[in-house]
Amino acid sequence: MEHFIWDASPTIFAFGPLQLRWYGVLFVGSFFLGLLILTKIYKREGKDPAQLDAMLIYAMAGTVLGARLVHCLFYEPDFYLSHPLEILKVWKGGLASHGGLAGVLIAFYIFSRRYNTPYMWVLSRTAIAGTVIAASVRIGNFFNSEILGLPSDKPWAIIFVKVDMIPRHPVQHYEAISYLMMFVLLVTIYRKVTPAFATKIIPGVFLVTMFTTRFVLEYFKTRQAAYTIDLPFTTGQMLSVPYIIVGIVWIVWALKSSAKDMKDDKASLN
Repeated sequence: MEHFIWDASPTIFAFGPLQLRWYGVLFVGSFFLGLLILTKIYKREGKDPAQLDAMLIYAMAGTVLGARLVHCLFYEPDFYLSHPLEILKVWKGGLASHGGLAGVLIAFYIFSRRYNTPYMWVLSRTAIAGTVIAASVRIGNFFNSEILGLPSDKPWAIIFVKVDMIPRHPVQHYEAISYLMMFVLLVTIYRKVTPAFATKIIPGVFLVTMFTTRFVLEYFKTRQAAYTIDLPFTTGQMLSVPYIIVGIVWIVWALKSSAKDMKDDKASLN
């Protein structure tokens, strides 16, 4: 069976030691795409889009710092604890999405306090843009021939020549498509429910769908971390579980809170 062969260069062009790579373009470009999405949301809800320039800086800083630290401390702790200066060399690669989200949550909390914007409102609206950013990052991983899938004989399996000649699950595509489907889901919720309920429910839906997807797709990936013991789950799965639990609790809270608000509104009318 013939399979698609991927042998494209991850570098767009190089000038001496300087390189422009597809991953970097997609990573940075996705934040500006997210900025356009949020600009429409801000205008739709009568908010000042001028705040978004600052939000972009907070988001990028939180993502890179959180993603880098979690990758170094959870995926390759032995190496980075022995060579701490290597943690600063982000350009060599190594970013964990779980840490990226944690960093963003902290950064947005600081942003919401600095610009007097409700934290929950910020989280719910940026979650919509976050799905597009996550999809773009996975396409960047595809260009880098990284985050590889397990060997597969499926007709859509891909051979990453820069790694080996084994057909593999294109898990980067699986994730990217899943995140774009999440984008459609969150936009639908945002447009169909009241703004107050969207603020409550969207973050929970984002956490559950995002990290359930991560948990399931880990079964199709090669392991990314070095293990000293035989664990039943990958590092990615174990890091996903807390987010899934928080997301479920968040959704239950949102539903109960909204039901209580409706009951109180009816009581006040009577």
